[in-house]
Amino acid sequence: QVQVVESGGGLVQAGGSLRLSCAASGRTFRGYAMGWFRQAPGKEREFVAAITWSGGNTYYTNSVKGRFTISRDAAKNTAYLQMNSLQPDDTAVYYCAARQGGIATMTPQYAYWGQGTQVTVSS
Repeated sequence: QVQVVESGGGLVQAGGSLRLSCAASGRTFRGYAMGWFRQAPGKEREFVAAITWSGGNTYYTNSVKGRFTISRDAAKNTAYLQMNSLQPDDTAVYYCAARQGGIATMTPQYAYWGQGTQVTVSS
């Protein structure tokens, strides 16, 4: 059974940092891209960042470029999202997802999802 589990969320002041982790298990994820999405109250789930299996390619939504960094440890089937200079607009539930193939930015393109981790940024 495939499991995707996020961790590392919490409450932080504006300008602070958090590091999210995403552990995937239950199958081989060789060749799978990993993505991070977020969903704020009353809004649709939106793409944040994604990384290829090799880690050689990454892609970010414009609003987080220069502040967030996605990385992964393929041997551990784990992905990370380092979030710096956090702002109140970053407050959301952050979800990790996995898909076979390359980077994608749409939620239906990802087959496996975690339950999410809450990130709250206070002003």
